[in-house]
Amino acid sequence: MDNRRRILVVGGTGYLGQHLLQYLLSTSSSLDIAFTHHRPIPPQELLDALPCVKSFQVDVRTGEGFSVVSASFGQPDIVVNCAAMSVPRACEMDPDTAMATNQPSSLVKWLLDFRNDNSLLIHLSTDQVYEGVKSFYKEEDETIPVNIYGKSKVAAEKLISETFQNYVILRSSIIYGPQTLSPVARSLPIQWMDNVLSQGKEVDFFYDEYRCPIYVKDMVHTISSLTNTWISDRKKMQLVINAGGPDRVSRVEMAKSVALHRGYSFSLIKSVSASSVNRGVLSPADISMDITRLVEFLGTNPTSFHDGVKATLETIPSS
Repeated sequence: MDNRRRILVVGGTGYLGQHLLQYLLSTSSSLDIAFTHHRPIPPQELLDALPCVKSFQVDVRTGEGFSVVSASFGQPDIVVNCAAMSVPRACEMDPDTAMATNQPSSLVKWLLDFRNDNSLLIHLSTDQVYEGVKSFYKEEDETIPVNIYGKSKVAAEKLISETFQNYVILRSSIIYGPQTLSPVARSLPIQWMDNVLSQGKEVDFFYDEYRCPIYVKDMVHTISSLTNTWISDRKKMQLVINAGGPDRVSRVEMAKSVALHRGYSFSLIKSVSASSVNRGVLSPADISMDITRLVEFLGTNPTSFHDGVKATLETIPSS
């Protein structure tokens, strides 16, 4: 009998997906690992770094490709859904694609077709499900998203919680940390701040929008811990967890942390209101989160923003 467990990372070429695959490969010798990608061919750097990891082209909007996963990999014990259209402005401009991508109907249908409860679905949601009118939201608070991105993620949570037997929904804040093996196209927050501040020119940052950014290695550790719990216990699991870091920070405070570590002048950081800029999308003002449930599950506090920024900048050469 094959006792090896299978884990499938949906959206494995994205930022979190790549970090997760790297970690799983280096720590989990008893796992068979696979990932899905949207483009015809995944990045060669990723394939080279992940020997023995299977890759499958899947369109999460339609489900095309999942049948090949069934035939070649089998039913996964754990599915981590990192696939998303996650730029709020892009979601606002194309709500149909945002909903089709972010509400994982085809993924859920594929898993239900196995007709058993042997798979755990770990789904990445967002702090943008909250309205943003108070500080430190708890998981039980009402979800009142103010933009299409948040609405698509609420729809996903509803679909999963109403139709799937074993799931964990991680309401993620901004995920930051080192660049990936195969650099992602979107700009990473700490790297972007470091780059613009290094040019010695004044830059605008919002002082009135608050988040609880989470260091990528803490998010990976959370997913790994959930995976290990499921494999060892196989007990019914239905959880919603706020996945954020321990610090509530504005963009101004984030930029100051980068400046502090790099020795840039604080005078380069111009404090402006979020309302002074039209981003083409409504953005919640304060979606800081209470992470008590996360801390209790992990048994430890996530990395402080100060330490996470320091660790991230150590991977980037100074300008």
